[in-house]
Amino acid sequence: MSYDDAIKALSNDALKFVKDDYVIGLGSGRAATILVKSLSKLIKIKNFNVRCIPTSLQIKLIAEKLEIPLIEPDQIKQIDIVFDGADQIDIQKYVIKGGGGALLRENILFSLAKKIVVMADKTKFVKNFTRTVPIEIHPFARTSVTQSIKKIGGTIQLRSLDRGYPFFTENGNIILDCDFGTIKNPKILTQKIKNIPGVLESGIFLKKPDVIYRAKTNGKFDIL
Repeated sequence: MSYDDAIKALSNDALKFVKDDYVIGLGSGRAATILVKSLSKLIKIKNFNVRCIPTSLQIKLIAEKLEIPLIEPDQIKQIDIVFDGADQIDIQKYVIKGGGGALLRENILFSLAKKIVVMADKTKFVKNFTRTVPIEIHPFARTSVTQSIKKIGGTIQLRSLDRGYPFFTENGNIILDCDFGTIKNPKILTQKIKNIPGVLESGIFLKKPDVIYRAKTNGKFDIL
């Protein structure tokens, strides 16, 4: 049994929150991919009339292949539920996201959601954040943002592709992966980051999930 077995099991359990006529936000990454496949089966079995909003082309292509109805976020005012993964979750239940580069769109869906369900394996759970924080910025502000991040204690790596080309988000922006060491107060740090001109989104999400699933190596899971 593996984490993927556990994520598949918890995905099936998480779908108990889905009801007919729901608008559903679909995050990106491994957990979201597994959930989308389970969601497709649920829609067909229950004959649900749901509409989904994907946060990335990756998830959009999977959803299209599975014939899940899709809409754009500017067509709605509120989302009933969002399902997403996380790169790290601290003891205060804040999450870091953006490892796949979709943090801006994911945070927008978080802000619109009535309920947020996050799914992650147990290695992602920590007392305090220790991983780098993805920060999406406008390319025009790369130098000025870099200087400002250094002033608040961060060391910076411009996210690049394997061949060394800069990574561009689906919004046409770049990402700085910023190391702040151990982060004991995510809220204050995020406020400082977002006050920097040129910053579009921080990977630390201040809106906390309503339900958190933790996948275990034995194929089982628990709910926080």
